[in-house]
Amino acid sequence: MMRAWTLPILLALCGSALATALALGGNYGTAATLLLVFALLACLNSPLAFPKPISALEAQRRSAADGRPVVFWRPGCTYCLQLRIRLGRSARQLHWVDIWRDPAGAAAVREANDGNETVPTVVVAGRPHTNPDPSWVREQLSSST
Repeated sequence: MMRAWTLPILLALCGSALATALALGGNYGTAATLLLVFALLACLNSPLAFPKPISALEAQRRSAADGRPVVFWRPGCTYCLQLRIRLGRSARQLHWVDIWRDPAGAAAVREANDGNETVPTVVVAGRPHTNPDPSWVREQLSSST
C-alpha cells in the first residue's frame, strides 16, 4: 500500500520545498504556480486518479458476468495514466486491478507478458493485450455493454 503513495508523496514534498525556497526569495507567483503543478502531478500519479481497484479474482468474476475488460495497472505508470486520461469517464466502467496491491494480479500480468510486469495490460474475453490503444479499449467496452 505504501509503495503506491511513494511517488505522490515525493512529488508533494519536492514541490513544497521548491515553492518555499522561491517564496522566501520573493517569487510568490512562481512559487504558487510551481506548488500547483507539483500538487497536480502528485494527484495524477496517486491511486486517487484511478477507479477503486479490486482483486484480480473479483475482476475476472465481474468481467465474466458483464463482459467488460479488466485493466491491470500500477501507480506511477505513465502509460497507465495516459490510458486512464484518454478513456475519460468510460474508465469507470472497466475493472481496474492494481498489481502492487494484488499479488495475483501481478502474477497474471507476468504470465501474459513473458515474466515482465508490463502495464497497462488489458484483458478482454480472456485474452491479454499489453498497452493497447485507448480507442480500441473504448470500442471493446462499448461492444461489451
